[in-house]
Amino acid sequence: MKHFFILFFLLAPFYVLNAQKVLEKHVVFLTDKNNSPYSLNNPEEFLSARAIDRRIKYNIALDEKDLPVTPSYISQISATGAVFLYPIKWLNAVAVSTDSPFVLEAILALPFVDSINLASKGGQDGVKGSSGVNNLNGLDAIPPYKIGQPTIPLGNKSTGSLDYGNAWNQVSMIGVNQLHDLGFTGQGMMVAVLDAGFWDVDQGEAFAYLWQQNLIAGTRDFATPGGNVFQNHTHGESVLSIMGANLPGQIIGTAPDAAYWLIRTEDGWGGEYLLEEYNWVAGAELADSAGVDIITSSLGYTLFDNPAYNHSYSDLDGNTTPIARAGDIAASRGILVLNCAGNDGESPWFHVCTPADGDSVLAIGAVNESGIYQELTGKGPTADGRIKPDVMAQGYNTAIIYGNGVLTVGTGTSFSTPIVAGALACLWQAVPNVSAENISSALKANASQSTSPDNFMGWGIPNIMATYNVLLYVSLGKDLENELPVFTLSPNPFSGTTFLTANTLIESPVTVEAYAFGGKQLFVSKFDAGLITDIELNGFRQLQAGLYFVKVIYNGKYDVLHAVKY
Repeated sequence: MKHFFILFFLLAPFYVLNAQKVLEKHVVFLTDKNNSPYSLNNPEEFLSARAIDRRIKYNIALDEKDLPVTPSYISQISATGAVFLYPIKWLNAVAVSTDSPFVLEAILALPFVDSINLASKGGQDGVKGSSGVNNLNGLDAIPPYKIGQPTIPLGNKSTGSLDYGNAWNQVSMIGVNQLHDLGFTGQGMMVAVLDAGFWDVDQGEAFAYLWQQNLIAGTRDFATPGGNVFQNHTHGESVLSIMGANLPGQIIGTAPDAAYWLIRTEDGWGGEYLLEEYNWVAGAELADSAGVDIITSSLGYTLFDNPAYNHSYSDLDGNTTPIARAGDIAASRGILVLNCAGNDGESPWFHVCTPADGDSVLAIGAVNESGIYQELTGKGPTADGRIKPDVMAQGYNTAIIYGNGVLTVGTGTSFSTPIVAGALACLWQAVPNVSAENISSALKANASQSTSPDNFMGWGIPNIMATYNVLLYVSLGKDLENELPVFTLSPNPFSGTTFLTANTLIESPVTVEAYAFGGKQLFVSKFDAGLITDIELNGFRQLQAGLYFVKVIYNGKYDVLHAVKY
């Protein structure tokens, strides 16, 4: 069963159904990409400069999947009378609509057509209106709070200059606020949000900053091609607010300075159709072509109105469903892909949804405000035995914007996922030379259950600053497995000073050099050979809060450590 992973008790009449007949929708699979005017030698004709730069940066070769669907094939399919919806280049297919069996026969007779898959039986399209209730069948709960009512105990709101308001708990739980304090708030990063609609994001106060700073990079509606993504559903609005909202004292997201592509792939009006997976594939392709760094999706699929297309547990092997295959293809293009684990943890179908089963997709589960596992989280393992979910974040009483600018809270893995996505945008900004694979591995290796992952909480709750320290080490060209630093700093981050410890006996004198982030040497300390344990680095006492490098020279070698003073 597919859900939006937001437990919705609909409290306001935001939607109306528009009783228009919708033609059956089909996916036409093609045999080849012959007779194409496009060439892998000229990728600028079908990929943005940003997408090409990503491939160059991470040494990712172009392949046939990058080539668009052959245009003449699309023209010939359209000539049969079918309405062309969009191409799906990664699967070499096109989506069309028609209610004529004769048109389908004509399409199947074309020499380059392999097969046709009925993906949607038609039904009702949803449009924005002033009355009525939409036919959602998801179950993510949103209590009836209004703007100005505290929904979470505010406590301490910030360690620095940002006033997170009700979002403090979800931001500080994983430590992304510490990255913000260092100036890493997502600048220069681009995130694609694949969702069901972004109600009033074009008008809401919480998103005004994104528009003022030109941080809405683009929009596209695949669920209703040519539609307006701001006039369909609130789910995407809530997801976006967790990353991009900027209302000091009320809610500040985990990546308030990142740019966002808003891509509608989910209908959201009741009815479970395989077509929505193909919409997602097309949305992920667009995100890749636009050059995004991160895809975050709070959608998932298992069962459909047509039982012939239901996914079985055996399908959750990361390589079977169209949407999981697309998630892995996106990751192979250097994109960091996150998806909710799903909310079926307490149902007969207690597994994660797809594409959370993807080999290279980070599946995000939910904990409460205290970091305690929420049973609604879809559970692993995948059908091929891999641990899922991967990591957890606050998905209970999560601060969100909902509907017409309402500040409230929501529950579900829909909300834990963008918390992590925004944090990783800031992390990647801070350590830009590492790969998506480096980030994913380091995130899990430094989470709360890194030494004992399980199929309830995966590797646990992320520690963004610990991940940052490791990735800085990787960015300096070190091998994490074979060149782990002999020395460590603790505590780190710290407020006054920090202490140096070696994990082995040091046979030569030790020199410690501290540098500012820009490279200026700040102090030098020297210590005798021997057992070095908890030696205070007094030089940090007089330094202001900030980011520092510590070079420890010993035995003819050196370690480079990272220190954060707040």
